[in-house]
Amino acid sequence: MKAWRVHTNGEPREVMRLEEAAEPEPGKGELLVRVRAANVNFPDALLCRGEYQVRPPFPFTPGVELCGEVLAAGEGTEGAPAVGERVIAQPVLPTGAFAERTVVSAESARPAPGSLDDAEAAALHIGYQTGWFGLHRRAGLRSGETLLVHAAAGGVGSAAVQLGKAAGARVIGVVGGAEKARIARELGCDVVVDRREDDIVAAVKEATGGRGADVIYDPVGGDAYTKSAKCVAFEGRIVVVGFASGAIPTPGLNHALVKNYSILGLHWGLYNTKDPDAVRACHEELTKLASEGAIKPLISERVPLDGAADAVQRVFDGITTGRVVVVPGTA
Repeated sequence: MKAWRVHTNGEPREVMRLEEAAEPEPGKGELLVRVRAANVNFPDALLCRGEYQVRPPFPFTPGVELCGEVLAAGEGTEGAPAVGERVIAQPVLPTGAFAERTVVSAESARPAPGSLDDAEAAALHIGYQTGWFGLHRRAGLRSGETLLVHAAAGGVGSAAVQLGKAAGARVIGVVGGAEKARIARELGCDVVVDRREDDIVAAVKEATGGRGADVIYDPVGGDAYTKSAKCVAFEGRIVVVGFASGAIPTPGLNHALVKNYSILGLHWGLYNTKDPDAVRACHEELTKLASEGAIKPLISERVPLDGAADAVQRVFDGITTGRVVVVPGTA
């Protein structure tokens, strides 16, 4: 079978190699799946660069989430999806999703929503689970509140925008450039702020009558966090999701004290071990929202398997919108 493999750390476009590889065998608690679609995530690039919190042994295959068809099951998978079922799941590194076939954790495998095609289903899991836990479990977003989403036209941000609208929030989307502003409006943002043209803080204050945003969803870090602290409302909540800008901010806790706002960290992966029942319940809720049309992953590109390295690089460089999905069966 064909699989992308990384033999040394570096930029994705330089270190990912499409090679012939032996078909993996499912171990205890694992399922062998045919990859129908693999969503590209920012951590895929971090894995290539050796900057992710998990460092699989060389050679490894990137790709942290997929939609696949179950081909075989290992021991200890009773109750898991059966052979032939379509699932969304997380691969077991070092055998990631950018391959024709891979193995996934049976515990992570969930029925793929029937309302979504393969590419859309592949993009539903990590980004939307992260958004749901960030907005609801951590920030307690309420209907009628104002939600500010940084990188609103990106893969992570677009999920938060849709989930915010589904929760009844008024959504302000921050983007970079006219094309991304157009996409943010199509996603349903009530107010769109172009950070290249607009003063973010002034725009948010104007849009909220001086109050500021009740919840701020920040997968960017760096200057985005700095601006967030200046336009968060009294008793607002800033959800720290990631650092796509490459800069990790150092919050001034004295500022949080005098302004009465909360800084909330979010590492969604921990819920898989700390509260797996909540992850299962979240999937059921996301499936329901998808069936109702309230959420639908924004797929901007569907690329063939041989385009995976370039896709991972472009997502890392921040020049894509929505989700880029690798579909091995395409020509």
